[in-house]
Amino acid sequence: MNEHNPDDRSEARELRRDEREAARARRSADEQAAREARERRVREERETARIIALDDALQDQEAASDAPGAAGERDVQLRAQAEAREAERILQLEDDERQGAQQHSGPARRQPLPEDVPLNRHAEDETIGLFGARKKSFSSEYHLTRRSKVKRLHQIGKIAVQFDALKGLTPVKMRLMFEALGPTFVKVGQILSMRSEILPQPFCDELAKLRADADPMPYSIVLETLENEYRRPVDEIFATIDSTPLGSASLAQVHRATLLTGEDVAVKVQRPGVRETMAEDVSIMRSLARGATKIMHNAQVVDFQGVVEELWDTFDEETNFLNEACNLCEFKRFCEHYAYMDCPTPYVDLCTEHVVVMEYIEGIPIAHTRELLDDGYSLKEIGTKLVDNYASQILDAGFFHADPHPGNIEIRGGKIVLLDLGMTGRLNASTRAALKQMLFAVAKQDSAGLADALLRFAGTEINHTDYPSLLADLDGIIEEFGTVDLADLDLAAFLAQLTQMARRHGIEIPSSVTTVGRALVTLEGLLDKFIPNVNMIQIISKHIAASKTNVESVTDELKTLAVESHEALHGALKSMSEANTALHMLTRGELRMNLELVSSEEPMRQLSDMVNRLTMALIVVGLFIGSSIVYYAGMKPIIFGIPAVGFLGYLAAFVLSMWIVFDIYSKKRQAKRRARK
Repeated sequence: MNEHNPDDRSEARELRRDEREAARARRSADEQAAREARERRVREERETARIIALDDALQDQEAASDAPGAAGERDVQLRAQAEAREAERILQLEDDERQGAQQHSGPARRQPLPEDVPLNRHAEDETIGLFGARKKSFSSEYHLTRRSKVKRLHQIGKIAVQFDALKGLTPVKMRLMFEALGPTFVKVGQILSMRSEILPQPFCDELAKLRADADPMPYSIVLETLENEYRRPVDEIFATIDSTPLGSASLAQVHRATLLTGEDVAVKVQRPGVRETMAEDVSIMRSLARGATKIMHNAQVVDFQGVVEELWDTFDEETNFLNEACNLCEFKRFCEHYAYMDCPTPYVDLCTEHVVVMEYIEGIPIAHTRELLDDGYSLKEIGTKLVDNYASQILDAGFFHADPHPGNIEIRGGKIVLLDLGMTGRLNASTRAALKQMLFAVAKQDSAGLADALLRFAGTEINHTDYPSLLADLDGIIEEFGTVDLADLDLAAFLAQLTQMARRHGIEIPSSVTTVGRALVTLEGLLDKFIPNVNMIQIISKHIAASKTNVESVTDELKTLAVESHEALHGALKSMSEANTALHMLTRGELRMNLELVSSEEPMRQLSDMVNRLTMALIVVGLFIGSSIVYYAGMKPIIFGIPAVGFLGYLAAFVLSMWIVFDIYSKKRQAKRRARK
């Protein structure tokens, strides 16, 4: 056997060599396949980077489209090219690092990119280019992608189909659908409830019932949010935090807690991601509003894009809890002038954009009337002082709580405490003066005074208002509401009719005034339900009468008068200059005049009807006279003993006479129906 050992060893060596060559070939093939796959992924990533850079450039171009000139467009193009080069450079660096790592540790597997996270967006707000700091676009700020917006739009469509929205919505169905669509649409509904120029009044009344109640978020998420906001452990700030929330809404959640210093506080924590959800919905609304504007052009009655931007401004303000902290501080200073009013004290050093820490209020809700009576409180005194203070907020301070529903009012230690100042309203001096003038005009049944108060809102559009027709409509409102005692005035119905009438005449009432109306209607509903023996309108009218000589009111009026006098002086100087120009043109024979008569449509329509009837009557008389002449002439042929021409003339005169009688009768019936309306 030893004789064959050399041959056996040679065969074994050849076999091992073949196996090594086969393994080397397989390894080479695997490396080639991995290299091709890596190159394919790099190409895909580069293409993705180009698409994202182009998308950012288009968004920047839309944002800069209002600025004239080619310089802005050139800036956008250069910025887009710079972004594309930057994306390619980063991808190349990553590829080089990967290849360097492969030389030491073999092939590395690249982690797939998240589908909904764009490339190179983590440092956009820090990018400095040749043309200054790059402004962050709306989509990039909230990490919005086409895929996420399409997915959200699909959810909205699915819910709309569930409520048969395409077949029409009743007020109740619209409210339920908004609740199902989430926090954004709940806020949309609450805002639209104050905009009766957009929706009919029954829809506004129903949407005012929207409440943003929601299931509580887990306690662990609350703690995580607090730690992310303060960047330190929660137990370094709070001694205890109750795991059970005091209240949970779609925007935020409130927990009772104790500070390390021993104070009881209420901690309001914003739900994570709610701002991004609202931004996504608003982005979809913007696209729909742009499409509606392009389709309808000048036929649109409502500025859809303006409404969407107003919605986003409201969202942006309410989701920044630092605004609520500032409102608490301002309202706290206001309450210092009233011994019976109060609000929670904010802990400003612990407030952030997503967290508000305020004094914990342990009082009696105003809805618990039996408990208030047992504690020795007078419901009438509470209601009277609450309404009088509300009148001070609106008409004197111009800063008021915009959501006075029962859950936001408690009684503690002999004081009325207003909670949740996330929704507030502001009025300038001229608007407050106009509101006072409106209430006094209704009380005195003065339609001219009411018209003047409304026209103060119209501003520069006053010249386009049909004043006689406006007075006629206001006379109808005065007849309906001015004949009753001011204490019995139906405020909701009065404001609804006044707003609709103003809209018909092109008078845009400021949203701050409609916010006042909605807040007063909410307060009136609270009083009717829990303190029915307090009349809000009567108290407000007495407050206005008592504040007529208030020094601050006189100061505000003087400021307003000074501004208006300044504007009037400029207008007078401009008129003198224009008159001088007109005189020069007149002396040279170059003066041209365009005369436009603006009057009420009703008298013109009546005059037109009278002229038409008079014309038809003259035609009828002419037919009768002409037919009679033909009859006595005895012209042939004869029909029923009357010449044919005369017969046809009598027949035409009869038909026209009946038409005139019918027209007069129908117009009288229409006038009676309009008078009843």
